[in-house]
Amino acid sequence: MALSACASQPAAPLAPQPLRSIDEARFFTGRWYEIARTPMQITNGCVAGTTDYIRGANGKLRELDACHMNTPADEEKSIQGPVTILNPGENNKTLVNYRLLYGLITISRTYWITDHGVDYDWFMFTDPGFKNISIFTRTPRPSSADVAKLTARARALGYDTTKLEYPTEFPSGAD
Repeated sequence: MALSACASQPAAPLAPQPLRSIDEARFFTGRWYEIARTPMQITNGCVAGTTDYIRGANGKLRELDACHMNTPADEEKSIQGPVTILNPGENNKTLVNYRLLYGLITISRTYWITDHGVDYDWFMFTDPGFKNISIFTRTPRPSSADVAKLTARARALGYDTTKLEYPTEFPSGAD
């Protein structure tokens, strides 16, 4: 009886599959600014969030995520780790092994780049479990109209955008 109860449980929904491939050279370079996100414990109090993609001399890709606590003038916190592209050629599913405490602890996260601008001016990344979404742009202060369009795009993909937070306070000079 217990087995039949387990078998009848609906499978957890998966995030929508990424819509198109990524040009690795255009996407995985430079700074992206976090415009919106699903609240998570790790981001409580974070404003002015950024993701930087850095390619080392050895050709390996690294991700550096940073934000400031409470206000853009407050302390910056960051986390980083190597990036593995899980589907070479498509380049829209990644694994980041974040290193903490001088590399003694590793936290692994899988991200899907679910959608992105054709000019690589914005992207949405999600987790495969359809729980979290973040929206990034290449500019720290997109227009309200652009933010509304990106939020509508996330909604069209099936995300509950009423839960999004918009922690976009960037220090002056971030442009």
